[in-house]
Amino acid sequence: MSDQNLETMSIDPNVDPYGYLGMVHNSDGSITRLQEPLVPVDTSNDLSHLVVTKDITINSSKNTWARIILPRELLHSTTSTSKLPLVIYFHGGGFIVATVDSPSFQGLYASIASEIPAIVVSIEYRQAPEHRLPAAYDDCMEALHWIKNKPNELLSNHADFSKCFLMGTSAGGNVVYHVGLRAAESWDNLKPLEIKGLILNQPFFGGNERTQSEVRLSNDKVLPPIISDIMWDLGLPKGADRDHEYSNPMVGIESNPNLLDQVKLLGWKMLVTGCDGDPLIDRQVDLVKVLKELDVQVEGSFTQGFYHGSEIIDPLKAKEFSLLVKELIRHF
Repeated sequence: MSDQNLETMSIDPNVDPYGYLGMVHNSDGSITRLQEPLVPVDTSNDLSHLVVTKDITINSSKNTWARIILPRELLHSTTSTSKLPLVIYFHGGGFIVATVDSPSFQGLYASIASEIPAIVVSIEYRQAPEHRLPAAYDDCMEALHWIKNKPNELLSNHADFSKCFLMGTSAGGNVVYHVGLRAAESWDNLKPLEIKGLILNQPFFGGNERTQSEVRLSNDKVLPPIISDIMWDLGLPKGADRDHEYSNPMVGIESNPNLLDQVKLLGWKMLVTGCDGDPLIDRQVDLVKVLKELDVQVEGSFTQGFYHGSEIIDPLKAKEFSLLVKELIRHF
């Protein structure tokens, strides 16, 4: 899908940012959700026939749940007894929109599951501003403990718990970073789940001071800075600004130089992806640079062109990303 297809998104985010997000901003600071934001999805290469899905409740009191996605051929094979790597996926949406069930994510799930191949478990976490950060991190940590207890036979029969990877797109990439830090500190309590890597796909980070890419792409039609600002305003703890450690990872690293020590000790590998059509790319590149200076095993994969979230819109970009992840996973 070319950039021209994005013109199907009829609301200009720079003119009507709340309308673009499918909500109304009320005078008391609250929001009213009208609909899920329209994200154009290219279905010309539908992969849904290649996978089987099953939805499972995690915590009914919080309305958190997960979708298990696995290659269809795995269930029909009469010869293969090997288990597949487990990819625990956190969806994007700036912490305030989108769900596991959003149509835009289904093609990426199917691509990851079929191309690698792998078992994918996509986690539904609570949204802000009704549930501000760290609610999403708390829910996703709870999901890791839920998964390790093997509540479903699809996981216990087909997933290799010793080859687990945390993956997320946009806000989900932010979740991977922060939940990964938590999981590294409590790795022993997560056994038999053994995390091997953290995959941050176009991760959503911010800061008070604009980066050069944010200035250059201030009128971006997908994720302009004005939209990111709203997402952080609604998602961060009340009273916090964009230099909170949840938004700006540099703040956490500067205040705690040993923050990544456990990640290094465990030998986890990190992959950070991005593209220069995304206003967030400077923050992603800077994170990779700092992680390398800290001797974290990290690889940055940054491409020319495209836009934020291209992997969930364009099937070809989804396949490219899946093959990149496959290359990382095959070393384990």
